Amino acid sequence: MAIEWRGVMPAVTTKFTSDDQLDLKTFELNINAQLDAGVHGIVLGGTLGEASTLSNEEKSELTQTTVNIVNDNVPVLINIAAQTTKSAIAAAKKAEQDGAKGLMMLPPMRYKADGKETVAYFKAVADNTSLPIMVYNNPVDYGIEVTLNMFEELLSCDNIEAVKESTRDISNVTRIKNAFGDRLKIMTGVDTLALESLLMGADGWIAGLVCAFPKETVAIYELQKAGKIQEAIEIYRWFLPLLELDINSKLVQNIKLAEVATGIGTENVRAPRLPLIGEERSKVLQIIEEGLKNRPSLPNYKSL
Repeated sequence: MAIEWRGVMPAVTTKFTSDDQLDLKTFELNINAQLDAGVHGIVLGGTLGEASTLSNEEKSELTQTTVNIVNDNVPVLINIAAQTTKSAIAAAKKAEQDGAKGLMMLPPMRYKADGKETVAYFKAVADNTSLPIMVYNNPVDYGIEVTLNMFEELLSCDNIEAVKESTRDISNVTRIKNAFGDRLKIMTGVDTLALESLLMGADGWIAGLVCAFPKETVAIYELQKAGKIQEAIEIYRWFLPLLELDINSKLVQNIKLAEVATGIGTENVRAPRLPLIGEERSKVLQIIEEGLKNRPSLPNYKSL
């Protein structure tokens, strides 16, 4: 399956049982809710998926499980966030064996690679996999920016096809389009800039709050794509206080609380993360409750 870099692709949470095992039953419940809403792909093992806490065996199990659930209806991607080039190549090969259809890739972790090293890292993985690659460009959280000049070099690799644009600079969508046209597809990666990015030419949305609100997220994408901008804006304005839960250091706990509220998740997290308590928890719950109270009626967005 070739990947069409478009639409909404949830960066899904990883579900855990109360005794810290993978909760595949609840995970399947959530994936099916995403599919029912009409998402265009599934992204595993990102920040929201608590990737840094998962063993290689758990990542493999999640990939194989998701591939079986989606049954080729949408592509399954897995994130690679590795400390060495060798381990990144191994992860890419394992992902391909497990049935993933694409990779999301962060620059090297921990060591702050310079531009030359970062380009060499991405190219080495691209040269050792047939899977299409989406470069995750998030200098705010991960300290390394993949610049336009670096992308110019990276695009010599045919399977580097897309960028998850998370620089927080909305004008970067236009810069990428001006520089590369459709050669580099753009998936916006910041929930609170999603509609703005789509309207400026981004091809799709790697989303976070979609984990709890899949239909609303897909409706925004489909409405703006169909030119029904005002209808998309109205849903987006309702959604924004919830979307802001994603741009927070406790985004995993926040979004898992939202998944509980919409009936498609649990709030179990893996240590060192802990569930929210006290005033912090109350504030998040208040935002979620307010959103649910004013939840909009959606048009038949699948038929647009």
